Amino acid sequence: MTNLTISDKAREIYSRALICDLTLPWGNWEEGKDETLPRYRDSGFGFVSLTVGLDRMGFEESLQWVARERARLRSWSNWVHFVETAADIREARRKGKLAVGFHFQGTNPLGQDLNMIALYHRLGVRHILLAYNQKNAMADGCHERTDEGLSRLGRRAVAEIERCGMILDCTHTGYRSSMEAIEMSTQPVMFSHSNAKALRDHARNIHDDQIKACARTGGLVGVTGVGHFLSEDMAATPAAVVAHIDHIANLVGTDHIGIGIDHVYYQSHKARQRAAAPNSYPSGYPPAGRAGSYLAPEQLIEVVELLVQRGYDEIDLDKILGGNFLRVAERVWDRL
Repeated sequence: MTNLTISDKAREIYSRALICDLTLPWGNWEEGKDETLPRYRDSGFGFVSLTVGLDRMGFEESLQWVARERARLRSWSNWVHFVETAADIREARRKGKLAVGFHFQGTNPLGQDLNMIALYHRLGVRHILLAYNQKNAMADGCHERTDEGLSRLGRRAVAEIERCGMILDCTHTGYRSSMEAIEMSTQPVMFSHSNAKALRDHARNIHDDQIKACARTGGLVGVTGVGHFLSEDMAATPAAVVAHIDHIANLVGTDHIGIGIDHVYYQSHKARQRAAAPNSYPSGYPPAGRAGSYLAPEQLIEVVELLVQRGYDEIDLDKILGGNFLRVAERVWDRL
């Protein structure tokens, strides 16, 4: 935490906003889950989306993990409200509970069976990205040697994701794959946790034309608090987050920005995971022995203060903190 003084204006805006974080990794290897979600509740967040399936998880493991995590959330029902619609998120706020949802980072949990998309939707999965850094059966990832775009199966997956009422997420996905997916989409698309490549030249970040294409669908980019995607020194400071928000706002306006903080815990484990998977994490990551820098949920109010100082008004900040995501969720989730 910094010594930044938080103004009354920033505190008022922050307290009134329905804050939505689009990405909190939640696989079966992460530690500290019992302590992590309460941090979001205590920091004033209204909704958090948990990663309950990834490309490194197969079909059986993913299905079992979804079932286990639904049971975990039921055990926390006195303060957690599991959501399947945007209306559920607003209802959780009225009840004074933290709204929690599910998403997948990759399509390998489908087992190449597109019928599983509808089943996972029934189980509460509400957004899904196509590929996690590497090539899979659907698409190329952003760290793949090639940039070959969607496979035939991937094109069918995009259509089925849309049909089932899930939000298509292009984070971690290769450039051509993401642009092809956006082009064929008829619903808003998002990058749930991506930053601007123009500010930090990292393969995980996205080009300005990807941001613009996403905005044309009515979608949004969730700015992430991962230091190695924020700045050359890999420091996850509120000022670095604000720089990426500013860049996207100047490109497409404040209607297309959200928050996707990403990793805030199990940092030593993540460093070991990166070291053990050089194909998924080939370059641009903290060196061995350095866990990395991540924005804490407790620091989001500092981001708001800096944005207030830059002239963002309450309407802009309400949209960035959660309003834009709720609009997209209402359009995609609640239309069925």
